[in-house]
This record gives sequence, C-alpha cells and structure tokens, in this order.
Amino acid sequence: MAKITYIEHDGTEHSVDAKNGSSVMEAAIRENVPGIDADCGGACACATCHVYVDASFMDKVGAPNDMEQSMLDFAEGVESNSRLSCQITVKDDLDGLIVRMPESQT
Repeated sequence: MAKITYIEHDGTEHSVDAKNGSSVMEAAIRENVPGIDADCGGACACATCHVYVDASFMDKVGAPNDMEQSMLDFAEGVESNSRLSCQITVKDDLDGLIVRMPESQT
C-alpha cells in the first residue's frame, strides 16, 4: 500500500491510501478526488486523468509508453513530468507519491 497525495490546481490536497496493483487513477476515483475524471475508465483512451508527477518520483513511475504518449499529445498543458494516472501502477516504492492536476482539469 502507498500513500498518494493529489494536489488540485488551487493547492487543495487529498491524501489517500492506494492498494498495490491498482492504478493511481483508480485510487483517486475510489476516494472521489476532484480533477481525475477518468472518462475512459482507465483504458488509456482519453487524457482526463492527466497529472504532473513530482520530480522526486519520476524515475520510479518511469516514462510513458507509446500509447500513453499518443494520448498525452491530446492533453492540455503537457510538461516533461506529465503522465496519465491510469497508467501508473501503485507499488510500495511509490509511497509518498505526489501528483498535481493541471488547471484544465478543475
């Protein structure tokens, strides 16, 4: 299990306990975190779960695969630390993960 902190664009924080094997998106949906809409349900077919990963966790979450990168190409405000939260699998070494939501998802 990992504690994940989601930060809305206005600075509001939501910390949740996420089960290993679930996605960062699934944990947000389960806890009703605003700004993670997940319109496609985690199928990597939209970008409504776009997040900015804290720099200290970039190596742990890794780079997006080709399919995720294609979806990020349609997202607003993409940065070098952008990921789709549906594509980040929760594991013990993500304990303390911080993700921020872009302004477009408020």
